Amino acid sequence: MFIATQYDWFIYVEVVYFILAISVSIRIIYDTNSISKTLAYLLLVFFVPVFGMIFYFSFGINYRRRKMYSKKLQKHEDFAERLGIMVRDRIGVFSDKQSKIIKDNKFFIQLLSSKALGENPVLMRNQVSLLKNGEMFFEQLIKDLQNAKKHIHLEYYIFDNSDIGQQIAQILIDKVKQGVEVRFIYDDFGSRNIRGNIVKRLKANGVFVYPFNKVVLLALANRLNYRNHRKIVIIDGLIGYTGGINISDRYDNRNKSTNDFYWRDTHLRIYGNGVYGLQYVFLTDWNFCSKESITFSSKYFPSVEQLNLPVVPLQIVASGPDSDVPSILYSVLEAISMAKSEVLITTPYYIPDEALQLAIKIASLSGKKVKMILPGITDSLIVKWASESYFQELLENGVEIYLYKKGFIHAKTIVTDQDLCSVGTCNLDHRSFDLNFEVNAYVYDSDLAREMREMFYQDAKDSLKLDLLRWNKRSSWQRLKNNIIRLLAPLL
Repeated sequence: MFIATQYDWFIYVEVVYFILAISVSIRIIYDTNSISKTLAYLLLVFFVPVFGMIFYFSFGINYRRRKMYSKKLQKHEDFAERLGIMVRDRIGVFSDKQSKIIKDNKFFIQLLSSKALGENPVLMRNQVSLLKNGEMFFEQLIKDLQNAKKHIHLEYYIFDNSDIGQQIAQILIDKVKQGVEVRFIYDDFGSRNIRGNIVKRLKANGVFVYPFNKVVLLALANRLNYRNHRKIVIIDGLIGYTGGINISDRYDNRNKSTNDFYWRDTHLRIYGNGVYGLQYVFLTDWNFCSKESITFSSKYFPSVEQLNLPVVPLQIVASGPDSDVPSILYSVLEAISMAKSEVLITTPYYIPDEALQLAIKIASLSGKKVKMILPGITDSLIVKWASESYFQELLENGVEIYLYKKGFIHAKTIVTDQDLCSVGTCNLDHRSFDLNFEVNAYVYDSDLAREMREMFYQDAKDSLKLDLLRWNKRSSWQRLKNNIIRLLAPLL
């Protein structure tokens, strides 16, 4: 009679794990499009037993390929067609002869208008205001919310149970009592601390509230990975906001203790038909979350003809697992490529894929001035170490890197000499390009470009410029640490 020894059981377990590892590896190779991600997942599976498999099935499945959001995609397609008709009725057909900026950015506009990137229309009549930090944003937002007459739509990654969160929640409740429709989408992970308080209060007082991609314990895997990182406010279909600022006290620098970060961020206020793009994104998200089917009407897309607004063209670009391609990544690559002499980039998280890193190096080698502001003070050491692993080759190719030292810089902006400006929610990392739901506004305006350039160079004064010679003198331990973390960069 054969009796398995402890050694025999160890062999059996090894064989079973090896078979599982090979099976999972085949799945990874089949399901992952990015070579760097494929290698990173394989590294985890074979060198971190069990945990590597759990990590892959929790965070690695490619839902863009598997169409997790197939119903949402169909609603996007239906809405896109109807929005296109409505926009054409409202603004007519634009011509590249209408302004020099439009002509200079003709091919960029065509890219964003292509079917592959979502047919994002050029919306011509707008006033666009640049809002620096939470103290400017919250003050203006509260005024606009209090003046709402018909509807308020909000969509946020982080909505905190904080002073500003409570204040805005009360305004929403007051507006419902005045007959204003209020809808609110919150990310169920990023805004998890309002589930038992603010959400209940809002629902009890007539605000329509839904979580995005609700996190359920048994279905936790993947739901933590595909988050709605958008920050959108629409008021009466005419006023819209987007950018990097969440609803949280940390973004307001007026009442901070000496131990708190100074929080440097950027947001846009749009007044005009540029809000159509934000409204479109919100309504498709709303119908997905609520299972409703809100139709397009002048109630949500009012005409702006009578407002006599200036010609400030803009396009709203959204991307996420529900899009066939990483639309915002493509737009960033094209913006860098199209610039003639200057590219100014600010981002809190820089973990690029090969294409973005290469595009920035080529731009610099082509004689363009490429300058980047990244955090010197960070909220994530792992991300900081991963970012640092890309600095060497950027510096060697002439890119100027500034580390912001006044506080934590959370702004996500790009401005080029084509008077092309981008402000939005998307970081320059794998997570934002591939996994999160994001939205960016691209504005074609010389006044806004000038203001954003001035803001960039002021932030640069509050930063430490990296020097290649000094960077080369960093310790062997720091180099090793950066290179080890870089192996896992595609997974961060």
